[in-house]
Parts: sequence; C-alpha cells; structure tokens
Amino acid sequence: MSVKYNNCTYSIVYNGQLYNTNELREELRENGFEFETYSDTEVLLKSYILWGYEVVNKLNGIYGFAIWNDAKQELFVARDHFGVKPFYYTLNNNNFVFASEIKAILKFPGVASKLDKQGICELFGLGPAHTPGTVAFKDIYELKPGHFGIYNSSGLHTEKYWSLVSKHHEDSLKTTCEKTRFLLEDSIRRQLVSDVPLCTFLSGGLDSSIITLYAANYCKDKNLDNLTTYSVDYKDNDKNFVKTDFQPNSDNYYIDIMKNKLGTNHKVVMLDTPELATALKDAMIARDLPGMADVDSSLLLFCQNVKPEATVSLTGECSDEIFGGYPWFFREDALNSGTFPWSIALSERQQLLNPVISKQVNLKEYIDYRYYESLRDVQILDEDSMETAEKRKISHLTMNWFMQTLLDRSDRMAMYNGFELRVPFCDYRLAEYVWNIPWEMKALNGREKGLLRYIMKDLLPEEIVDRKKSPYPKTWNPTYLATVKQMLTKIMVDKNAPINNLLNREYILEILATDGKAFSRPWFGQLMTGPQLMAYLCQVNMWLEKYQPVIEI
Repeated sequence: MSVKYNNCTYSIVYNGQLYNTNELREELRENGFEFETYSDTEVLLKSYILWGYEVVNKLNGIYGFAIWNDAKQELFVARDHFGVKPFYYTLNNNNFVFASEIKAILKFPGVASKLDKQGICELFGLGPAHTPGTVAFKDIYELKPGHFGIYNSSGLHTEKYWSLVSKHHEDSLKTTCEKTRFLLEDSIRRQLVSDVPLCTFLSGGLDSSIITLYAANYCKDKNLDNLTTYSVDYKDNDKNFVKTDFQPNSDNYYIDIMKNKLGTNHKVVMLDTPELATALKDAMIARDLPGMADVDSSLLLFCQNVKPEATVSLTGECSDEIFGGYPWFFREDALNSGTFPWSIALSERQQLLNPVISKQVNLKEYIDYRYYESLRDVQILDEDSMETAEKRKISHLTMNWFMQTLLDRSDRMAMYNGFELRVPFCDYRLAEYVWNIPWEMKALNGREKGLLRYIMKDLLPEEIVDRKKSPYPKTWNPTYLATVKQMLTKIMVDKNAPINNLLNREYILEILATDGKAFSRPWFGQLMTGPQLMAYLCQVNMWLEKYQPVIEI
C-alpha cells in the first residue's frame, strides 16, 4: 500500500495482524488523518507517518513490515515483540533483500545457499532451535524479535525497542490474580476480532480450555453461532498410547468435558501414519530447514484439514513458557544441566557429525557460548529469592529459545496452508506482568502454572484445572517407526546421498539397527525420540537435496 502525505510518498509491505487497530485509528483521526479502508495495513502505515520510529511502541500485534520513506530515501523495518511473524534479510552488493521466507531470499540474484561452521553448529548443535537473529544459511539473518531496523545510504542499523524488564512486584495475590485475569481475557477478546471464519484448537489441556472458554463466551455475547473447535488425533492412537512422565494421558476424555460444558461444535481431524511421513518434506520446505519432524508435519496437516472451514484459529501456545509449565522448571537435573534443558544430548549430537567435520566443529563449545551469552541478558534483582532468580534464568532461556522454536513451527506450518494461528498467551503486556511475579506465587501450591490454575478454578471444571501438562499429541502407532525407518534406510542405501557428506554414516546405520535406541536421549524437547530422530534425519537429507548448500569449513 502507498500513501501520499505532505508531498511525500510512503509505501508499506506487511505481514501480520494488529490487535489494537481501533484505538490507533481513533488516535490518528484525532490527529487529522482520514481513512479509505478498514484494513490494519492503512492504520499501520499512517501510524508510522505520525509517530515515525516510535510507531513500534504503539503496536499490539504480530507483524513483520517494511516502510519506504521516499523523502528520506530510507527503509524502516520492524518485527513484533516475540517474533511470532518472521523477517529474514541479507545484504548483497548494496542491496537490502528481505522476505518472510528464506526461500524467497535465495531466489535473489547473487544470493547463494551456503552452510559454514556456524551453520552446522546451529543446525546440529541447537537445531531445531536457533540463535535469535541467526539462521543456518551463511550471510542470511533474521531481524530479532522486538527489534526495528533502518536501512539507508549509510547501511543497516538495528535497535531493540522492547524486552522484558525485571521490576519489583508489589501486588498481593488477590491483586495479582485480578490483573493477570484481566490481561489474559483482554488479549483473548482482542484476538477474537476477525472478518473471516474463526475457531479454536481444543486439546482439553488447561491452556486451550481457557482460550476456548473465553472464545465460546464471546460468541454467545455477540449472538454468533456456537464456537467451532478442532482437535487432532492419529489412527489407532487409542490402542497404542503409552503413558510417560511427559505425556501422562491422552486428550479425548478432557476434550469431551470441555465441548459438553461449552456446547462447542467440535470436530476431530484424524491423521494416518503414511500422511505424517509424506508431509515431512512439505514441513521442511515450510520452515526452509529441518524442523521438529512429525511434530511439524502433523500441525501442517491439521491446519490443512481445518482451512476449508476456517481461516483463523486461537491456540494455547506460549502459556507454559510464560507461566512456568514445563518439567524443566521443576526438575533439579534439568535446572543443573548447565545447558539448554530441552537439548541435553550433546555428545550424541557431536557423534552424529561426519568424522571429518566433527574434528573441525565443536558443538559443545558453540552451545556453551550461546547458553552463557543468553544468560547474561537476564536481569536479577537484589530482592529476588534464590528460587525466583533461578527461575528467571530458566524462564528467559525458555521464552527466547524454546518458545521461539514453537512459534516458528506454528506460523510456518499454518501459513503454508494460508491459515493463521493466533497466540493470546504471547501478548507482550501479559508477559511483562507475569515475568515479575515471584516464583513462589507463579508456582502456587507447588504446581506448574499454579497461579493460572488458581485463577481459573471457578471458571473451568476441576478435572481440567488439575490436569497435568500433556504436550501436543504425537502418534504412538508402531507403523510410524516402521515407515520412517524404511524411508531412512532407503536414503542410506545410496552411499552418494548428500547426508553422508555432513553426517556420520556408520552412526546413522547403528541408529537404524537399534530402532533409534543408539541415540540414547531425545533429540529435542521430550517428544523427539527414536522415530522422530529418524524422521529428522530424513528431513536433513531432503533439505540437502532441495537447497543444495555449499559446505564451507
């Protein structure tokens, strides 16, 4: 969109959604601006015209955008607070090349696909996570979350406009509950505004149930049709489910409680094993990198199945990061691991590298550097208890690394289908407030997300409030292991497969021979075990074949 104002032309390209459009439009009208459309694009562009660089301090939403100021011959770019929306760029022969996807940047003349030592460390030391601002491709970067940039004849200058700031928390438990509930409800209601069909994803867990409760009430208040909710399941999962510490129960019983309580129009998307394996390539292309294997491909297929009936969904993503819901917030072995607690298989990751490359690339050294670099950004207050101080550190790591990986997954898998996922728990105002709640209050009654459970105890069924965290459902069907094992075996039969140039062929064959048990710990998080590791290795080979990076060591 282009707008002429005071003899200057301003042009914007924009990916995202503003949740405070109405307030901004009113403030702009008070300052003499008129509007030709109802779109948030026009509101954003005119907000920049009025406030300039300060515009980022006025926005509540998810966005990546660039605005060309013709008078200044200057490009202003920005990305939302938590980086829900992507923004990639490279500097190439005095060109500033930017896009929402890496694949678009690689199409620009002169931009090459390269993988250097740092890229290998990102891919196999940290992957599928990544260092904020960095991607595995050499000389391609991302604008960091909460940053803006200015590109002009002097080059590129970037600046942080937002971060979590540690402050004294003065509120009582009662006031803390009231403020948290208000911020959460306000975030959800803002994100329910839509001019296209909208739904929620309902797993029966605490987080998705909270979103669905407020969404269902919103539909009733507005005299809209009953809310439609969706869940994902896998063929024969009811027969094959195995209870673990990290996945203690299946979702179906709890989904029934919520759909019956709220009267939602609930639909189940049932996926089968062959689909999950076939979609691994699409999931890799959506990310432009190997990702979370079938944890990615299942979400891609889930969104693909919902898209014919809805365009936008709200999800409970980010609640565990904001409110302290993961096991590593409580387990001493994880807290004392001295590394990212969702990625502790350091020696196994090193062993996975081709022996020639392994001699030149020290993954642990790189991981340690990024780990301690990230911890240096944490603000600890003198008044913080030892526990609150430790939990600030793990919260910082979780929100800047693990949460970012899941946000990448949500946005890429959904947008690959032209589908939009909204994440109300990721509202920066809610995150700012909860960040400073002392751990003893945040983990009320010694429970993960104890404060959130306490706030919701009179609004949701007791079984939902007390349900232990259960992550995004994965397939337990043994045919999935057989399928990805067959896929990886077929790749490894070809000794010229590109994966052999990068990874340790003998170790991969050992992983195949032991059904993944030779890689003794999860690759990432708690769900990427044997079958998912094999699927990830398949994605690595697919990526090497499609993107053909030149390896520079």
